[in-house]
Amino acid sequence: MIRILLVAVFLFMPSLALAAGHGAHSEKPEGHDWYPSKWGADDTLGSVNEITPEIILNAAKLIKVGKRYALGEVTSRTTPAAGTRDHLLFVFSDGADGLAAPLGTNNFKYFDDYMFTHMGVGSQIDGLGHAAIGDYFYNGLTPKDFYHGTGLTKFGIEEIPPMVTRGVVLDMVGYLKNKGVGSVMNRGGVDMIKGGTTFTKADIQGALKRQGISLQTGDVVITHSGYMKMQELDPAMAISTWPGIGVEAAEYIASFNPVAVGGDTTGTEAHPPVKEGEFVPVHQELITKRGIYLLENLVTDELVRDEAWEFMFVLGQARFKGAVQMVINPVAIR
Repeated sequence: MIRILLVAVFLFMPSLALAAGHGAHSEKPEGHDWYPSKWGADDTLGSVNEITPEIILNAAKLIKVGKRYALGEVTSRTTPAAGTRDHLLFVFSDGADGLAAPLGTNNFKYFDDYMFTHMGVGSQIDGLGHAAIGDYFYNGLTPKDFYHGTGLTKFGIEEIPPMVTRGVVLDMVGYLKNKGVGSVMNRGGVDMIKGGTTFTKADIQGALKRQGISLQTGDVVITHSGYMKMQELDPAMAISTWPGIGVEAAEYIASFNPVAVGGDTTGTEAHPPVKEGEFVPVHQELITKRGIYLLENLVTDELVRDEAWEFMFVLGQARFKGAVQMVINPVAIR
């Protein structure tokens, strides 16, 4: 009984406090010219609005050889995760191990399972209710508008339509290695970019030119750093510092109106960031200001080996009502 009461307090007290003390913001704070969204003041979907039937049909034309790529990593109890995030899977039986009687006259037995998990473990999508600038989330919403301890009432992961569009992978390892700037190292036989390295606008432009591709409206833009191998070699290092895009590069990519930006690291953006004292500013630049989704810990090495620079990208995430983020396994097809 005590446990039930404690859970109830945990789930509902934050919501009560917000309703009682937060109140509506009647005026925009200075510098908040990034909302309302270009899709309207009531929009809660953000950049997924960029996907049109034409974009989907054009993405299908990229399928030339019939090869598929799983972009989600295998997630387990040992998967490195940021902060206090954790993932625990339990398997139980109902007769399959001989502890219970079989079901039915046909002697049916089975295993089942359940999880205690943070949704932000392993490969994941960050929804629009994930990142804020102060109290302000995408389209100027504040916690009182959508937060509840049992699930978001807006921005829930279940609202996001399937993403079917053109995907692009940028081989930042190949580009920076060719550039000879000393930011590429070899660990465990894998070339990877050093933790903390920030990809600039010029780097993104250089990688695009090297690969002979350009960005288009509705793209999912993914950077390859090779750093995912660090999860195996040094799990603590993998979640303490990593390479990725900086704010300048994020703004440049965003100018092409992508649906999502992803990478093969814990946060997709470089950590620590360029400006000392900041914390994941690209999350704010893309998710909060522009409604562009972030995809993290994507498996990119096979795409790069095959030089599959553009492909059809497909993501239909689990639709857990009110979830902020979700573990994912996007598929690339070419």
